[in-house]
Formats: sequence, C-alpha cells, structure tokens
Amino acid sequence: MQSASFIGPSITVTGDITADEPLSIAGRVDGTVSIVGHLLTIDGGGQVSADVHADAVVVSGQLTGSLIATTRIVLRKSAIVDGDLSAPVLSVEDGAQLSGKFDIVGHKDAAALKLAS
Repeated sequence: MQSASFIGPSITVTGDITADEPLSIAGRVDGTVSIVGHLLTIDGGGQVSADVHADAVVVSGQLTGSLIATTRIVLRKSAIVDGDLSAPVLSVEDGAQLSGKFDIVGHKDAAALKLAS
C-alpha cells in the first residue's frame, strides 16, 4: 500500500493539484484537485474550495465545489459539503452536513464524467 502525500494544517495551496498517488489534505486548497486512480482524504481541519476528481474520497473536513469519485465517496460525521457529488457509492455518517445535488451512477458512467470548467 502506497503512503499518502500530505498537505499539512499550516499550508495553503492556490491553484491546481494533480497527483498519481494518494493525498491527504489537512490545510487549505483553492483551485482544482485531480487524484485519478487514488484516494483523496480531506481531514477534519481541511478546507477545500475546489472541483475534485479522484478514485475515492473521504471527507471529514469542509468541501465547497463539485466532487466526482470513480469508486466511492465517504462523508464522515464532521464533514461539511456544499456542492454536487457523483459516484457509484455514497456513504454518509449521521451528523454530516450536505448541500447540493447527488448523482449515484454506475462505475462505468462515473469514470466517463469530467469536471465542469
């Protein structure tokens, strides 16, 4: 199992992030995040204002923007999400705050989706 790269709580990134490895965000990101084929984790203190595309996404922090996952999205109880979500599997823990549209699509359809620019 490959260890995740980490954007720490004191780091702010403005712009586009692309990676070919798992990524964990505990800081702030404004822009786009593309982690195709890998897991993206937004930690409890993480604040992401971005369009996101990843294989799987686990949100414990705050996300504003569209979110496309090719396999699954998991929203932990501390998650605050404002945006449209698309994935074949969506898991939401009690307490998560959601605002937006949800599109639960098959794996093949999710892989073909593209982020709106």
